[in-house]
Amino acid sequence: MNAIEIAKFLLDDAAKQTGKKCTGADMIDAVAKTCAREFPDTNRELLREAITIANRVLKVDQNFALRHIQPVSLTGLDIATPENGQPICEVVRPESLMVDPSYQRSIGARGLSQIRKIIEAFDWNKFKPPICAYAEHDGQTVLKVLDGQHTAIAAASHPAIDFIPVMIVDASATSSQAAAFVGQNTERLGVTPLQLHQSGLVAHDLDAITIDIICKQAGVNILRHPGPGGKSRPGDTVSINSISELINKRGNETSRIILTVLAQGGFAPILKPQIKAVELLLTHDEYRDSITPDALTAAIQGTWATDLDEAKQLSVTHKWPLWRALAIHWFRKTKKVRGAAVGKAA
Repeated sequence: MNAIEIAKFLLDDAAKQTGKKCTGADMIDAVAKTCAREFPDTNRELLREAITIANRVLKVDQNFALRHIQPVSLTGLDIATPENGQPICEVVRPESLMVDPSYQRSIGARGLSQIRKIIEAFDWNKFKPPICAYAEHDGQTVLKVLDGQHTAIAAASHPAIDFIPVMIVDASATSSQAAAFVGQNTERLGVTPLQLHQSGLVAHDLDAITIDIICKQAGVNILRHPGPGGKSRPGDTVSINSISELINKRGNETSRIILTVLAQGGFAPILKPQIKAVELLLTHDEYRDSITPDALTAAIQGTWATDLDEAKQLSVTHKWPLWRALAIHWFRKTKKVRGAAVGKAA
């Protein structure tokens, strides 16, 4: 093989190893590894020439060349002017930072495990400065952590770290801080929907307030986090996403009726399959005229364990989703309105 053929082989093999979305550094590293693996006894001058050719190709290849940040087209965008000033950066002692429990929960076992991992493998190259905001507390100005609580605790615990950089945003009011917390964490997997809902309430978010009002009217209690050992009282729920979807789809009044049935049914906790089952029975043309909410409530009270077993059997037999099988089972149990047509699935 001549230098050009070797260079082509190196580039093709490296591309297979790294894929199309790699960086230039990844590609160069892959070329070097391929060279050492496939051509250990090849003449050094020939290899040097081949690598030079490969590097030239990489430099002109736009996939691996450095490029400037370029603005995107603004066509069709409704651009808002930032309401707050630009964040500032400061260096602080991590133990001086504070956490507001009104929109952030305390650290549990899972969070503690994550913190310990951060401490063990602390790397400034991977460090993301916590996002904070100034606030007044007991007559003093303090910094509250809006995002990065685990990072801050890990830094405070690390014996070699005294100070950390933080980014400080303009959000002095608790409601503004909660709104910033929601904004920072909406796309983050580590923050639960329950935390975001609680933060939304503190931030006076209209959707969160609507959910809270409807649930209270129905006798449903949204937990801030699951109880210890999964223990719940009748009417408790952590199914905030399901309730949000229900309200968006069915509206306030219908959703309140559906949730009232479940709360009065005594479920502890109220789960997604139960919500979807009652929704089907009280909104679908095939069932809603045959039963009343009161009759459905009477039929499902105190029999959850048995109903769940029956629904699982129906689900397996007919290959239905569990919530649909549960709805069919409940429909069969419920006293029908006199003169009403009975659903096909009954």
